[in-house]
Amino acid sequence: MYYDYEYFKKEIWKLTTIDLNCYKERQMKRRLDTLIRNKGFGGYDKFILAMKDNSELFDEFLSYMTINVSEFYRNPEQWEYLDREVIPYLLKKFGTRLKIWSAACSTGDEPYSLVMTLSKHLPLQQISVYATDLDRQCLEKAKVGLYGDKSIENVPAEMKNRYFTKIGSSYKISDLIKSRVTFQKQDLLKDLYPRDCHLVVCRNVLIYFTEETKEELFRKFYQCLIPGGTFFIGSTEQIMDYKEIGYTRMNSFFYQR
Repeated sequence: MYYDYEYFKKEIWKLTTIDLNCYKERQMKRRLDTLIRNKGFGGYDKFILAMKDNSELFDEFLSYMTINVSEFYRNPEQWEYLDREVIPYLLKKFGTRLKIWSAACSTGDEPYSLVMTLSKHLPLQQISVYATDLDRQCLEKAKVGLYGDKSIENVPAEMKNRYFTKIGSSYKISDLIKSRVTFQKQDLLKDLYPRDCHLVVCRNVLIYFTEETKEELFRKFYQCLIPGGTFFIGSTEQIMDYKEIGYTRMNSFFYQR
């Protein structure tokens, strides 16, 4: 039997129900081939067999294949727009009990940035952010809340001084911020989405999916928003058919239902 990438995708589906057909093949296959080569396995079949017997290798595979490049306040000018325009609009329209979802949250940089930004408008005890990701290891790192210099370089000085403590070469985020975020494992491709969200943030993730999958997910995000709710995407993304879906564009990275 010829153990090619098609074989690997079918085996991964059996193991995880993760559909690798939804990801850009050239990009995903390149990452996979690099991992298999670095681990010293002779092919897809041997790697699959090893993962079935080695839970640590399996977890490492999931972490490697899910793209986990994150940082606080990534693209600061977009966070300034969120702070200046979007949050005041949401508070005026919906009041202070906002339902907020950080999708594909990686190691927590994004939902914690949301809490800090919201804290300029609301008392912390009124803030609640729901954060999800496919990668359990990322979620565990998020719950620990330790970050390096690179991750927090865009954090405003006031927030850095107030909510971070230096521990060795790392920075630990305050429990006051951590307590406002609820983390949960979720697969955007097959799990249910929360409903009636006032703000959904999913940034720099959908670029790794095929065009067909991206369109499907943009529609699913639209459906999970309450009318008037806002969708915040990444600087490398755009919703080409946003009018057809039903969105109104606030600016290049913010869309409303």
